[in-house]
Amino acid sequence: MNLITADYIYTPKGFLENCAVAYSKKIEAVDTLKNLAEKYPDADIHYAGKNSVLYPGFINTHVHLEFSANSTTLKYGTFMSWLDSVVENRNELIQKCDNALMLSKTEEMLHSGVTTFGAVSSFGAELEACMKASQRVVFFNELIGSNAAYADALYNDFLERMKASQHCAPEDRITPAIAIHSPYSVHPVILQRAVQVAKQHSLPLSAHFLESQAEREWLEEGEGGFKPFFEKFFNTSTPVTSIMEFMHAFDSYPTHFTHCVHANEEELAHLSSKGHSIAHCPRSNRLLGCGRLAIEKIQELHMPFSVATDGLSSNWSLNIFDELRAALMMHYTEPMEVLSHQLIRAVTSDAATILGLNVGSIEAGRESDFAVITLPDTPSSVEDIALQTILHTQKASEVYISGEKIL
Repeated sequence: MNLITADYIYTPKGFLENCAVAYSKKIEAVDTLKNLAEKYPDADIHYAGKNSVLYPGFINTHVHLEFSANSTTLKYGTFMSWLDSVVENRNELIQKCDNALMLSKTEEMLHSGVTTFGAVSSFGAELEACMKASQRVVFFNELIGSNAAYADALYNDFLERMKASQHCAPEDRITPAIAIHSPYSVHPVILQRAVQVAKQHSLPLSAHFLESQAEREWLEEGEGGFKPFFEKFFNTSTPVTSIMEFMHAFDSYPTHFTHCVHANEEELAHLSSKGHSIAHCPRSNRLLGCGRLAIEKIQELHMPFSVATDGLSSNWSLNIFDELRAALMMHYTEPMEVLSHQLIRAVTSDAATILGLNVGSIEAGRESDFAVITLPDTPSSVEDIALQTILHTQKASEVYISGEKIL
């Protein structure tokens, strides 16, 4: 048994002072240090230091590791110019992205306190790196393919990748999952099959949805920037599905929809009514010219959301604190103190609930995944800790996974 104490501990009851956590692989109790020391007299006691805050390990729900080789290759500013550059440079970037590079990016996340991440994989190439990573990984095998002539072949490839992730050993901490690329890139027939697989095996399910205005124009009218794109690269000028058809395909199973920047109020209300959630990637949305997710509408609907970095194809770092700061500044109409607490929940307890994992909260029975951060000075009030954490943190001081100190 171990005891860890910090100046402040973030729990479901808020930030606690003068408390400690008793843990082994799982959390045994949260109480005063005096009470826990009496209950566990042989436990090792560790104090995390002055101005320390003990958080549950942070969760980055949506990452594309396969594009980790990108820095200045892809074009930003508008979604379609970015997408064109992805298609043109995809093979070169993927060839440059070996296991060592991907593993280094998981370490970057680890240093920002991320103990769990969702890896979205188009080809399965990330699986080996994810198995070697220190963190827990929800491995989203991505289904992509809108051409009916190749649908069966693409679906069978998807199933083979899914099986590989299901056969990982428990010590690899891999949770197999399914990702649907987007409404414009997945044929509805194989989409329905994939949703059934997720339901049958109770797997986490995600899908990109209405990221850009160009996507909406294509799905509604068969026009806009996607029309020349599909004519050029795929010899077609007709979308394979509609917004409503795509949404309703998920009605029977809770799904983590990524982006949703251009979902209207009616669509958001429908997603909320079916128990879905949203992965919010503010820096990616800005770099690709997509606009701002109406987080105030999400809150009105009491719809859960996570904050995620997306991949390095549309970001400059996988540091979760960089993302939280971007969200804090992007949603400038929201009360800063309230928003700060919402953002911390979005990368801890809310993210854990969305992914169906027993992490994300410091309470008895949860996995002992912790991130210690050290504030530069003593906060003037407990209510300010969430905000000051987001503003001043670059790296975690200590990181624990399953009770083992990793950093």
